[in-house]
Amino acid sequence: MNFTRRHLTFAASLLLLGAAATASADTLDTIKQRKKVLIAVDIGAPPYGFLDSDAKQAGSDVEAARMLAKDLGVELEIVPVSGPNRVPFLLSKKADLVMASFSITDERKKVIDFSEPYGVVPIVVAGPKAATLKGFADLSGKNVAVTRGTTSDQELSRGIKEVSGVTVVRYEDDATTNTAVATGQQDYMAAAPSVVPAVKKANPARDIDIKFVMKSFPYGVGLRKDDAALKSWVDGWVKTNLKNGRFNEIYKRHFGMSLPEEMLK
Repeated sequence: MNFTRRHLTFAASLLLLGAAATASADTLDTIKQRKKVLIAVDIGAPPYGFLDSDAKQAGSDVEAARMLAKDLGVELEIVPVSGPNRVPFLLSKKADLVMASFSITDERKKVIDFSEPYGVVPIVVAGPKAATLKGFADLSGKNVAVTRGTTSDQELSRGIKEVSGVTVVRYEDDATTNTAVATGQQDYMAAAPSVVPAVKKANPARDIDIKFVMKSFPYGVGLRKDDAALKSWVDGWVKTNLKNGRFNEIYKRHFGMSLPEEMLK
């Protein structure tokens, strides 16, 4: 009797797992039947997502999400998210996909899937436009502003380990770092490229430009695991729009630089 019950319980578990996998695999059909795709975007993370002067949603991820919906032939509903709730919104099915500067990491891949990368989060060193600065070695003898404990701080520290004469000035938040460069306390900074326009806007006389990329972190479209049909479609869509230059066009408009050459092949 116990043997039969165990087998019945096991069989029921398999049925439940099969039903869950089928439900997941049907997401693409669900989107098409609904005639709308729900895409999570962080609207508070310029230049990926923000509200423009007319209070309309804008940014590189917003444009990419609109392009995806159009190519899929459905309406778009943007689901606003923040960094911490991107995964929960996806797993709870509040969103079909996540396009929110979603860096591809091994830790995240344990619980969700990612498409092929469609962009990179670069960490750069910026400085006066007239200055020649091609790599970490050229920072010798210079002061560099950075926000303490950030990825920029980590990559700068790693890059200058063997370079003598570099003074790193660490600030407690991005706003203070930006102000230090805008007011001329430091000429160089390590940061995300999105902050460079903010420094220029604060003080147009400070002609700050991106000098070199320290490191780039690829980001992709977040999907629920085992959503094979949707992942296959999104992967193909990403590859097509990298090759035809549409993603690079969006990226250059918002970041002022091109995607890495190897992504465009």
